[in-house]
Amino acid sequence: MNYSFEYIDIILLAMIAGFIFLRLRGILGKRTGFEGKAPPQFQEILKNADPIKSHPKEEFNEEAQTEFLKGAKIAYETIITDFSDDDNKLIKSKPLLSKKIQNQFNEALKDRSSRGHFAEITFIGVNSADIKEHKNNNNILKVTVDFVAEVITCIKDKDKKIISGNPEKIKKIYDTWVFSRDTKSNNPNWQLIDILT
Repeated sequence: MNYSFEYIDIILLAMIAGFIFLRLRGILGKRTGFEGKAPPQFQEILKNADPIKSHPKEEFNEEAQTEFLKGAKIAYETIITDFSDDDNKLIKSKPLLSKKIQNQFNEALKDRSSRGHFAEITFIGVNSADIKEHKNNNNILKVTVDFVAEVITCIKDKDKKIISGNPEKIKKIYDTWVFSRDTKSNNPNWQLIDILT
């Protein structure tokens, strides 16, 4: 008798669970995989994450140029600042530099070190960064940027005597750098490939 009541309880509980499951499925729906387009805010993030990669066949449009220049300013400051550091971690790690520029920087650093000199650079800021030209040749996009920046810089010897520059004077510098990226590559990073004089 007790056993029969236990079986009835199990059956009732199973029926209640089944009813709840069907109700939830009716309210929430069933996941089938792709559920349609991403919400607008995620579409915007994906679009802005890498405009060039997202639109490889399109022209290097105004939106892509704006996004590029934001990154170019950061890269410019990072490279200039790192060139004054003793460890030069960023320059040695090669993420932003082509092999040609990497070699040029290394030679300059070796020469500076052999003389017992070191650089002190305080980066004030980028006054302007303008795209001079951009060319897409066989999916290799090259962008030339004119930078105007302000720094405080000087070179000192091992006795901390000033060799050149002025540690108390802001200097305006003008640089033209060329960045490049393979638009077909999965790697979204740009590289500095040339410094024009």
